[in-house]
Amino acid sequence: MTFATNRRTLLLQGGALAIAGAGMAWGPAVLSQAKALLKGAGASLPALIYEQWALAYARETGAQLQYQASGSGEGVRQAVARSVHFGATDTPLAAKALADAKLVQFPTVVGGIVPVVNLPGVASGALRLDGPVLADLFTGRITHWNDVRIAALNPQLRLPALPVVRVVRADASGSTATFTRYLGLFSEEWRSKAGSSPGWNGTVAAARSTIGVVEAVQGQPGAVGYVPFDRVQKGALTAVALKNEAGQFVQPSELSIRDATQAANLQQNLTASLLNTRGAQAWPITELTYVLVSANPAKASDLAPTLEFFAWALQKGDAIVRQTGFVALPARVQAAAFKVLLGVRDAQGKLVLGGGFKG
Repeated sequence: MTFATNRRTLLLQGGALAIAGAGMAWGPAVLSQAKALLKGAGASLPALIYEQWALAYARETGAQLQYQASGSGEGVRQAVARSVHFGATDTPLAAKALADAKLVQFPTVVGGIVPVVNLPGVASGALRLDGPVLADLFTGRITHWNDVRIAALNPQLRLPALPVVRVVRADASGSTATFTRYLGLFSEEWRSKAGSSPGWNGTVAAARSTIGVVEAVQGQPGAVGYVPFDRVQKGALTAVALKNEAGQFVQPSELSIRDATQAANLQQNLTASLLNTRGAQAWPITELTYVLVSANPAKASDLAPTLEFFAWALQKGDAIVRQTGFVALPARVQAAAFKVLLGVRDAQGKLVLGGGFKG
């Protein structure tokens, strides 16, 4: 298997595996798998947090982790094809699709998608938009930044008479799917075509990967795009303030992403939507990101190292998540995700993590 050189790839190495959590211990049967090479591909949204987890994991283990941030569509494709140990997607698969592909999925972390602009003289967070205006910007109906509808939301700003340049993902993207599903809450047109590879009206600037969108927005005055919040936090990007379901214009932040998460019904449904939840300070475009693994590997040892890594991340990764632009799973959601890991069995019915786990 080869990875394209123009895509982000992580390759990390480390020492020996030792995992322990509250009331949990990993025995020799699990430790023996630690030095395997783990390969994953898919969603670009969590790539940077997976990098941080992998760096910390590498200090504790002899494992190597290689992750290709190639987009959610590719993550699903490779998970189905079994060409990687795990696929990553921001759009969870439906129960039938999981059953047909013999996959299981579990969430790993919470992120936000943020509209970003390049408007000379407009500071980050100063431009206010609501769902209907954002939807019409991305259909192409609003063509200039001094449009009366944008001006009505921003009487405090002197808006430039620049044409709107829409920067979108060229690859099948979970971020695009989440973003367009949000637009579909306010637009019948978007409801009918939301997805990872929608048909964009008119002329758009299409960029491969999140990094490509960042570079395109930064390089084009009048541009508007959408990126994960961690890229806003780390880069020189101008974020938009969005009107949420509570009627408040909110800034993207770990606090507003957490508020959206707490307002959702994730304890009952691990694939519940986090879009436009009713938290007073909730960020409107919040999403879980997921990992896909085989539901019945030929042998437990084929999948054990992958599940060990994510079990470690669920137990120890919260401290790493802080101040990264992501939000850790709420405790009950984390427990539900861990239950999925513990329930995976190989083709002979043996629990993949059962032999070395004591709870």
